[in-house]
Amino acid sequence: MTAHTLTLGDSLDMTAAGPLHKELLARRGHPVSLDASQVRRVGGQCLQVLLSAEATWSADGAEFQIVDPSPEFVDGLALMGAAHLAPVAALSSVQD
Repeated sequence: MTAHTLTLGDSLDMTAAGPLHKELLARRGHPVSLDASQVRRVGGQCLQVLLSAEATWSADGAEFQIVDPSPEFVDGLALMGAAHLAPVAALSSVQD
């Protein structure tokens, strides 16, 4: 089954958390790929949604991945202690 790609907005702030949760919930049980290339800001509420989605997809045995993260997305995750959500290749390119 091919992963559905969901493009994340540029600001993952408090107002984006509800819509992101709804979009992810609608795709539960199916492989999902989140394109984080447009993200410029990551807030705590959206991080909670992403962490919950990661755990849910893992429990369901479905693929969950974040692709093409922007440097701001990677930095935001690292600042909030969730660097493991970013692809390893993205982490090494930001640290260089």
